Amino acid sequence: MGKKSIKENKNMYQLCREEAGMTRAQASDALVFMSDSRIEKIESEKCEPHPDEILAMANAYKKPNLCNYYCSNECPIGQLTVAELQPKPLAQITLEMLSTITTLTKQKDRLVEITVDGVVSDDEKQDFLQISEELDKMSVSIESLKLWVNQMIAEGKWTD
Repeated sequence: MGKKSIKENKNMYQLCREEAGMTRAQASDALVFMSDSRIEKIESEKCEPHPDEILAMANAYKKPNLCNYYCSNECPIGQLTVAELQPKPLAQITLEMLSTITTLTKQKDRLVEITVDGVVSDDEKQDFLQISEELDKMSVSIESLKLWVNQMIAEGKWTD
């Protein structure tokens, strides 16, 4: 059995591996194509992980949020397009989603008025931006719900 790390500033990959109760050697066995030295280099930030390695770690560690973490924090494209999600309880996700639906329902008619002519005029821009922000919130709620479901599946708490 490997030694327990006493490193203070552990990155997300090391934290997830340790939460899964795995040593680097055990993780290497579970990941098949990654050596324990490769895992150590990723965890010590001597090298950056590849997307296929992130997918494998997320699966082996039962941490689907690793994919979102990688995309929103390390991938140059994802940093511009992917919101970082924090795991939340289902009740909170649902309430946030319902709140956004309520707001968007109120703004629906205004969105139709703005877009009917195919042009967003200067006097419509502020309203359009507010609606766009609400749509972003809805997108985050949807992705949070997907993450919650994927976590339940990873933990074996979701069955067909």
